Amino acid sequence: MSGARVEHLSTSGVFTLDGGSWEVDNNVWLIGDGDEVVVVDAPHEAAPILAAVAGRRVVAVVCTHAHNDHVNAAVEVAEATGAPILLHPDDRVLWDMTHPDRAPDGALADGQSVEVAGTELTVLHTPGHAPGAVCLYAPALGALFSGDTLFQGGPGATGRSYSDFPTIVASIRDRLLTLPSDTRVHTGHGPSTTIGAEAPHLQEWIDRGH
Repeated sequence: MSGARVEHLSTSGVFTLDGGSWEVDNNVWLIGDGDEVVVVDAPHEAAPILAAVAGRRVVAVVCTHAHNDHVNAAVEVAEATGAPILLHPDDRVLWDMTHPDRAPDGALADGQSVEVAGTELTVLHTPGHAPGAVCLYAPALGALFSGDTLFQGGPGATGRSYSDFPTIVASIRDRLLTLPSDTRVHTGHGPSTTIGAEAPHLQEWIDRGH
């Protein structure tokens, strides 16, 4: 039995891309136990994330993708905790828009495993919302951390630079909807859902085209 648990907090701020800006609420997921945690995404501001970490060892700050609303606080959290920032290299172009003077510390790769509190988190490369978008799958927790790839009600947005609708559909169809139907999907924004709740709607999403 996994000793890890999932903790959630939400922070608010502004997402900017392609000259536009939008007010957004972002989910932050902490996976771990009383001693160590992985931080999944570090949006907006570091203080609430550091408060939730509460002195535990941060194994890594894992970026599901590098849109600014998911990485704004990553450097500050990493510097405060000594944790490495991990990002898929295909998202470096987006990362550099926010942090041009600070590279990520490590590269995420499809199939890679990140371990925390005796629990394996498997990296799934799921491009579409962003070229280097990833999800983390934790079978022992029955949980998927989907970033902005899959939400309650459909795929992440693909209307802006470096995104592609057919690509995100393929990622969701081939990599996510094949997971057990009771897998809980913890998203980058909004409420959690399950694979089983979303899977029947794939064709509707394809038909509506976003």
